Amino acid sequence: MTSRHQFTRHRTLVILGAGGDLSSRLLLPGVGQAIAGGHAVDLEVIGVGIDPMSTGHWRSLVAEAFTAGGATGPEVDKVQATTTYLDLNVTVAADLKRLLAACSGAPTLYFAVPPAIAVAACEALEGVDLPEGTILALEKPFGIDLASAQSFNRTLSRLLPENQIHRVDHFLGKSTVLNLLGLRFANRIFEPVWNAENIESVEIVFEERLGLEGRAGYYDGAGALIDMIQSHLLLVLALIAIEPLSSLEPDDLRGAMAQALRATRPAPAGTAHSSRRARYTAGNVDGRRFPSYGDEPGVDPVRGTETLAEMTLLIDNWRWAGVPFTVRSGKAMGGTRKEIVVSFKPVPHLPIGFAGQAPPDRLTISLSPDDMHLDININGAGDPFALDRVTLHTAFVEGELGPYGEVLAGILSNDPTLSVRGDVVEQCWRIVEPVLEAWSRGEVPLDEYTAGTTGPQSWSALEASA
Repeated sequence: MTSRHQFTRHRTLVILGAGGDLSSRLLLPGVGQAIAGGHAVDLEVIGVGIDPMSTGHWRSLVAEAFTAGGATGPEVDKVQATTTYLDLNVTVAADLKRLLAACSGAPTLYFAVPPAIAVAACEALEGVDLPEGTILALEKPFGIDLASAQSFNRTLSRLLPENQIHRVDHFLGKSTVLNLLGLRFANRIFEPVWNAENIESVEIVFEERLGLEGRAGYYDGAGALIDMIQSHLLLVLALIAIEPLSSLEPDDLRGAMAQALRATRPAPAGTAHSSRRARYTAGNVDGRRFPSYGDEPGVDPVRGTETLAEMTLLIDNWRWAGVPFTVRSGKAMGGTRKEIVVSFKPVPHLPIGFAGQAPPDRLTISLSPDDMHLDININGAGDPFALDRVTLHTAFVEGELGPYGEVLAGILSNDPTLSVRGDVVEQCWRIVEPVLEAWSRGEVPLDEYTAGTTGPQSWSALEASA
C-alpha cells in the first residue's frame, strides 16, 4: 500500500496533545518513518499542548522518538531542527485561530487527545475558517455509544467533506490485515470456497499477556468489548466478509466494508446469549504478579469493567448465512493469541477404506507474528491408506512502514484507504450496542479468571462439552 502514498504539497502536521504518551510512543516514531520513507517531503511539524514546553525540549523529544522509530536522513534532520511547540487550549476558538495562523502549509490536525477533548475541539473549529486543504485525523474511540458517534459525525460533516476526515485505526495499518485482501482476491483457490457452503465458523481473537499498563483512566471506562472488539476486530471481520472488489480505491474498499457490517448482528436474537464477559483476578503472567483487576490503581471495582469479552455474530447475506463469527479479546491471559481462524466444513463423504481421522481443514492467519498456517489431511508415510495431518506454513513479508507510519503516510497524502469511514464507525457501535445494553441490565454474568490462564474455568468446561 505504501507505493500509493504520494506527498504532493507543502503540509503542516499539527499534533494536538503532543506531550502525551500516544504522541511520543507511537505517533512521532510513525511520523519519522513516513518522512524517512519519502512519504512526507517538505513537511512542517508543530506540537501543541496545554502545558508550556520549551522549543529545545520539544525538539529533543521529537529527535528521541524519530530515533526510536529508526528514522534517519536529511529530511528527518530538517524536521527535527525546525519543529516548534505551542501551548494553547485547543477547545478555544481564538487559540485555534492562532494555531492555524502559525501553519505555513496546508494543516493536518492530528487529535492525540482524549475523546471528550477531540469533540470539544471540533465544536470550537465550527467558529474558525479552515484553510483550503485542511485534514482532520482523529484517534479512537469515536464516541462512547451510537448516539454520540452519530452526533460527532454530524459535527465533522459541518467542518469538512468526508474524504478530508481520517478516523485513525492503526490496526488497519498492519500489513497482515491488508494481506487479507491479497490472500482472498489474488488466489483462485480461496474465493470459490469462501462462503457458508464450505466454511463452518470464523474466529477473530486478540488475547495478550499485558494488563492495564497504566491505561486505567481510559480502559476502566471502556473495557475489552469497546477497546478492541468495537473499534478494531469488527473491522477485521469486515475485511474477511466483504464481497470481491473491483479495485482497491478507498470508495470501493470502504463501501464493501460498510456493506458487510450492515448485515452483521449478534447471534442469536436474544443478545444475552450471544456474548460472554469476565475479568481477571490475582495471578502470575510470565513471572509478573498481577493484582485482581478491581485492585489495580485507577480502577473503580464497582463499575464491573470486563477484561475479557467475546461475541458471536451472524452476517445476514447470501455468502455467510448461518456461519458464526466469534470475536474475542482479553488481557492478562496465559498466552498471546492474535489470529484469525477459518474452520472449513468436513468433507461430505470420506471414502471407505481410509484409516485415521480426517478433521476439517483450517486456515489460521496470525496477526503477530505475521504468518499463515493451513492445516490439511494427506496420505501418511508407510501405510498409504492412513491419513495424517500436516500444516503448510508461510510468513508474510513485513511492510515498509510500521502501523502508525502506514497510517500517517495515508493521512499526509490524503489517501483515506486505511481510515475508517463515518458510517462504518456507526455500524460498529450498532452491532455492539445490544450486547452492552444486555450487560448493563445484568443479563450476562461477569465471570472471573485467574491472570495467566486461558479464561474462566466455566468457559473451558462448556467448550469441552460442545
